Amino acid sequence: MRTLGGEQVEEAVAGAVALLRTATDRDWRATRAGRLDWDCRYTAEHVASDLIAYAGQLAGRATEAYVPFEITLDEGTGNEDVLQVIETTGALLAAAVRTTPREVRAFHPYPFRGADREGFAAMGITEVLLHTHDIAEGLGLTYEPPAERCADLLARLFPHVRPDADPWRTLLWATGRGDLPGRAPVTEWRWRNNLVVPAERLTLQGLTPAAATDLVAGGDGGFAWIDGGPYQGTRDAAGMLVKAYETGVHRPVWGVFLLVRREDGRAVGGIGFHGVPDEQGRVEIGYDLAEAARGNGYATEGLRALTEWALGREAVTSVRATTEPENTASQAVIARAGFVRITGDGAEDGDGGEGGGQFVYELRR
Repeated sequence: MRTLGGEQVEEAVAGAVALLRTATDRDWRATRAGRLDWDCRYTAEHVASDLIAYAGQLAGRATEAYVPFEITLDEGTGNEDVLQVIETTGALLAAAVRTTPREVRAFHPYPFRGADREGFAAMGITEVLLHTHDIAEGLGLTYEPPAERCADLLARLFPHVRPDADPWRTLLWATGRGDLPGRAPVTEWRWRNNLVVPAERLTLQGLTPAAATDLVAGGDGGFAWIDGGPYQGTRDAAGMLVKAYETGVHRPVWGVFLLVRREDGRAVGGIGFHGVPDEQGRVEIGYDLAEAARGNGYATEGLRALTEWALGREAVTSVRATTEPENTASQAVIARAGFVRITGDGAEDGDGGEGGGQFVYELRR
């Protein structure tokens, strides 16, 4: 899997600084940075501030708010000196990303009050790329980062955005910096780090299109797996996520989650929604476990946690789960999670109609 880590942070910073060094003799304070209301000098200082802030969040393991500090530059600092500060703060973020365990999440407000090391690396890289574009546009310089890196950022931080043949133009459009044929202008945007739903022994970690693409290709999705994982059902669900992403209909919170053990950070299975809630507010959940993880109650725990999360959403009135009549193990999981069978042999048909030979279970708000 193509990761976004310390090396990629350093690459982004190096490319940006190399370009901007060609124009340090210009008056950055008197030049507006692209479409921003900021001048080029303030924008460059802002990049350094973001990089050190993200490094501080990871290094300090902040969980409730931003670490209360900010960077200030000495009086008389020139443009070349600002670039040196960007290099330094970029190196600090890269180091923090490299030394932070994968399961650590630190505070970031959007949209779920947390991000992991890859999320902070991705946000840092995106800040560098976008604001270098802003400064370059103001100074009349040509700047275009690698398309592959832009595609990685979109698949990690903009899962709701349908990809396009030109990832850089798509990233600029998604952040209000350009136009794309057939798409309305973007006037407001936020980061989209993945949702993590806590459970007792597990965390349910939302699968990004980037991770799903790797799972479909036979990789591990960037996760450490229990022996025998991932199960084929997880790869199949990842494939459906990728198709939804490519067609622009993927909705991250109604997607796929991996079940990750708290004790060792290993993924044991997958769970997720079959789609967004329907007009009646019904949503369906499916799940699977690697064979080595079965018999430990992980599926029940994950199903309870995701069901509770779903029923806490205003758009949801009930959660459903479907199983084959012969799959008694899955039926036991669903029953332990509190669901009631509404269709199938010996059950009264509910408002969902016949189950097509399957057993349909439901839990209402």
